[in-house]
Amino acid sequence: MQTVNIHEAKTHLSRLIEEVAAGDEVVIAKAGKPVVRLVPFAKHKPPRRLGGLQGKIRTADDFDAPLPDELLAAFEGR
Repeated sequence: MQTVNIHEAKTHLSRLIEEVAAGDEVVIAKAGKPVVRLVPFAKHKPPRRLGGLQGKIRTADDFDAPLPDELLAAFEGR
């Protein structure tokens, strides 16, 4: 992350934008104190579509049935 003062940022804005577009971050300071941070613009992600896997995933009929005693004992460390 690079820190520059406002005058330098105005003078070299094009170069700073290229650096930010390449993935770097730039902090612009006024009188040595950070004021703003330039970061790459995040592209908008489309909203999730509910039900996109409907009909593609199958749940077993006995999904929530109790486990057999020997398997339950193995999980419980008995």
